[in-house]
Amino acid sequence: MYSQKYLDSLSIALKGTEASIGNESTGIEQSLQQAVELLKAVQSSGGTQFFLGNGASSAFAEHMALDWTKNGGIRSQNPSSSVLLTALANDISFQDAFATYLDRYARKGDLVVTISSSGNSENIIRAIKQARKQECKVITLSGLKPDNTSRQLGDINFYVPARTYGIVECAHQVLLHMMIDAFMGIEEWERTGYQNMNVTQYQL
Repeated sequence: MYSQKYLDSLSIALKGTEASIGNESTGIEQSLQQAVELLKAVQSSGGTQFFLGNGASSAFAEHMALDWTKNGGIRSQNPSSSVLLTALANDISFQDAFATYLDRYARKGDLVVTISSSGNSENIIRAIKQARKQECKVITLSGLKPDNTSRQLGDINFYVPARTYGIVECAHQVLLHMMIDAFMGIEEWERTGYQNMNVTQYQL
């Protein structure tokens, strides 16, 4: 059955996700906990995290900037303004649009999260290099080919070993939600009641 094979493939991709801190391979749990500590440091310093992606990954970036700002309590941004993004792409270059955005907004100690199915999009790679120049921390999510460039450049890297965009993108959504839920201490498996998103963590 197609549906069962698809769900099995997603499960295999998620369970097979490879994580690393720098260039050192780790288990997902170790990298997840390191990411949470990094996010706590950004929050305590009053820093900002930036989410970057193209196409569907841009939609995930906008979604996560929303969730982290509203629910996670960390100021989070992504270049979702079509006015800004098209101006940067047209007047500078599409390849440098994200890098220029970071040059204008990011500060030392901020966090940049890149979401790229291929891990090789030129504007993502240039953004990572710009983040490094500005002494920002970087978390990368990538997929498809294991030798993609993104996963070699981040402080913390999550690579999904799948061959199709749909599976990689679905896995990225899970990993992104796992990160914020771990940060907020949300445990589906411990709950008996339903989560109320109208109540902030500061009122609990």
